[in-house]
Amino acid sequence: MSRRQRLARPSLLLLVVLALLGAFVPQVHPAAAAGALNPADVGWMLMASALVLLMTPGLAFFYGGMVNRGSIISTMLQSFISLGVVSLLWYVVGFSLAFGDDIGGVIGDPRTFFMFNNVGTAPHPRLGAGLPLVLFAAFQLKFAIITPALISGGFAERIRFWGYLIFICLFSLLIYCPLAHWAWHPDGFLAKWGVLDFAGGTVVHISAGFAALAGALAIGRRRAHLDGHSHEPVNIPFVILGTGLLWFGWFGFNAGSAFGANAQAVQAFVTTHLASAAAMLTWMLLEASRGQRPSAMGTAVGAVVGLVAITPAAGYVSYGPAIAIGILASGVSFAAVILKNKTTLDDTLDVFPCHGVGGIVGMLATALFAEKGGLFTGGGPALLGYHLLTLLVVGAFTFGGSWLLYRATNVIVPIRVNAENENRGLDTSQHGEALLAA
Repeated sequence: MSRRQRLARPSLLLLVVLALLGAFVPQVHPAAAAGALNPADVGWMLMASALVLLMTPGLAFFYGGMVNRGSIISTMLQSFISLGVVSLLWYVVGFSLAFGDDIGGVIGDPRTFFMFNNVGTAPHPRLGAGLPLVLFAAFQLKFAIITPALISGGFAERIRFWGYLIFICLFSLLIYCPLAHWAWHPDGFLAKWGVLDFAGGTVVHISAGFAALAGALAIGRRRAHLDGHSHEPVNIPFVILGTGLLWFGWFGFNAGSAFGANAQAVQAFVTTHLASAAAMLTWMLLEASRGQRPSAMGTAVGAVVGLVAITPAAGYVSYGPAIAIGILASGVSFAAVILKNKTTLDDTLDVFPCHGVGGIVGMLATALFAEKGGLFTGGGPALLGYHLLTLLVVGAFTFGGSWLLYRATNVIVPIRVNAENENRGLDTSQHGEALLAA
């Protein structure tokens, strides 16, 4: 029996067991009382959830256009498959671990919403601000989906597909869910510290950045990279298309995190757009200042860096600070990419310099510019101190935890493809498919 069969058959059995449990185990799904819900809030959050879902296919195009021709399908599928894998994990136990009854401020009780039991259209008294709990769970699911997909850019072109699937399962349950609980559950210890993470700068982008950094180090450099071959993106129009889909979906990502059709959602919508616009232009001008031609790739990357950086701050800062955050993050990430290129680190698609560093800039800038509690708005240094401490805690937890998970995955199945398959490209070696010749 091949290794592929040994992995696929138990996984198929688990899906059958899940289907039987879902069909025959009694569950409670509390329904909302008549008139208990605000239709405008429900409508907006349904739309926001759909927008955030769109970001993952957008990321597939964004990453897929950047890799070599032999790994475009594999790279895009690594984003897309997260829609299936993480959705079922979230349904079974992930939502409980992130938002279930608090255990010590660090994790949710896995029994609270096991297999979405007690998750219905009735609002929860502490989660989702009057929304149907199942809608709150669906919205949060989309964040859980895109986070491991973001990580895949750090080790693109050299990871075995089954190893990747095992890793994202472990990461989602053991890294992402605890982080979401820390920051977004009312009893999470970061929430109690007063840490501000409006839409995932810490939970999503900093965590993905550090996990990608750990992956690039744990899995090692690409063989072509070792041989001194330059990296040529396969399809820059895909990168531009992916950026457009990400920018569009990010309005749900950030404005949806107000959890209602309200003034804070409008503020987050506008600050998101302004920060991305400023970051995009900054990156382009930085390229020109170095004697380079303005590149489509750089312009697209700059726009995404701005989106990343404004994420933790979107509903907490005004318009001028949003532009400043975009400019600052673009400049720092631009410098981080240059610095990375001078090292032996093979973070294929610059996940850490862009998402990790961009998220760090945005997180710290939130503590500076937040309209309530920011250092530059009369709030004093306390919030900045907690954000710096959070950066240390989250960075160490995510980097160290991810490193261990890569090692654990490698014990279950070799996580890296062999030299022959890496040279052929992952499309044919992992999926038996290939991009048609132009």
